[in-house]
Amino acid sequence: MKIGPKYKIARRLGANIFEKTQTAKYALRADRKVGKRSMRPKGQFATQMLEKQKARLTYFVNERQFKKYVKESLAKKGNTTQALFERLERRLDNVVYRLGWAPTRQAARQMVNHGHITVNGRKLDIPSYVVEAGDKITPRAGSLKKPLFADFDEKAKKVQVPSWLSFDADKKTASVDGSPKYAPSEHLFNLGQVIEFYSR
Repeated sequence: MKIGPKYKIARRLGANIFEKTQTAKYALRADRKVGKRSMRPKGQFATQMLEKQKARLTYFVNERQFKKYVKESLAKKGNTTQALFERLERRLDNVVYRLGWAPTRQAARQMVNHGHITVNGRKLDIPSYVVEAGDKITPRAGSLKKPLFADFDEKAKKVQVPSWLSFDADKKTASVDGSPKYAPSEHLFNLGQVIEFYSR
């Protein structure tokens, strides 16, 4: 999925949603641009659209797929916002990223696409595959010898894995132990606004 120039997109959205925009270099560039353009107050629709774009680009999901996730969440009983968050977080490429096996979600997607990841012993090449509680995720044995997984053990030790996931460094196996919980303050997007956007 092509998304265009990340610096410009991040400035337009007003959120550092890409890894390359979370650096000191980007912050310096952003500071220089402050005051060069006036910010018009945004209406409700514009705000909701902005939050939708933040969430969609954070997870590197195209518009059609994202809309499908929202519709599935709206059809479920209970907390729609939580259902949407779980659907996004449980994507296999996102799980690989959360485990620290890839530096970005884009890299994690490529890793899955190329068949380097197995779930319950089965090789999968579908980034949008939804993991469930009890699933075991491992790098494919043959892939561990590739440069892609150089320093794998060291990288894995430095990552703070979310509470709903666990990683056994000795066995090089990750497990899905529960469900991700949505906490708005911990994210750069507001899924409540996203739900309202699609409920219009």
